[in-house]
Amino acid sequence: MDMSSREICMPLSEVVAVLQDLNEFVVSLDRLGSRQASGTADEYTVGTFIADWDVARRLARARRAISVALDAQLSEEDNAEIDALCDQGRFYGANSAISPSDQSS
Repeated sequence: MDMSSREICMPLSEVVAVLQDLNEFVVSLDRLGSRQASGTADEYTVGTFIADWDVARRLARARRAISVALDAQLSEEDNAEIDALCDQGRFYGANSAISPSDQSS
């Protein structure tokens, strides 16, 4: 499937909700990373952020909004190809012996 020329439409309210969540996560994680680098935050702080800000549920909601749009506008075969591409991602805990820095080499 040639994805470079394909377009998917989503309701603007869904796009804005996804962007708001992603923006909050990116900015907050950047700030947490800076705090970790300066020694004023640790893994507990990051874990607290993830739990308190309901990150997993909000990211799942974003994924669902995009998936619904894809399912409605693409063929079963196209969606299966996208699912296969997504299954090739890196998943925490899939190989606990390899750290993220080791995986990129």
